[in-house]
Amino acid sequence: MATEDTCVSIVPYFKVNEGKLPAFKALCEQFVEKTKIEPKALYYGFSFDGEIVHCREGYTDAEGALAHLDNVGALLQEALKIAELTRLEIHGSEDQLNKLRGPLADLSPQFFTLEYGFRK
Repeated sequence: MATEDTCVSIVPYFKVNEGKLPAFKALCEQFVEKTKIEPKALYYGFSFDGEIVHCREGYTDAEGALAHLDNVGALLQEALKIAELTRLEIHGSEDQLNKLRGPLADLSPQFFTLEYGFRK
């Protein structure tokens, strides 16, 4: 069963440096505000387990994901000064992932191909 879902999920995990959690949370508020205006953002938010942070984010397609990364690029650079990106997954259909493999290669993500499912 193939899927026609073009949604792309970016699944990053960060380990915030000791004592920097308040500064990271302040950046999270800025990330959310910048992302709210993106027309292809489906959902976006941050979850915390102590100093481990997950950003839960989804976009209508690969172009939306790339537009998001362009929009928040400067903020991401600030976040990486006080946190380490410990894991990065990209989930989507093969045709959407193919549009992301080159542009995201420097981040060394793990790509997961969506093969079965639906979107309402």
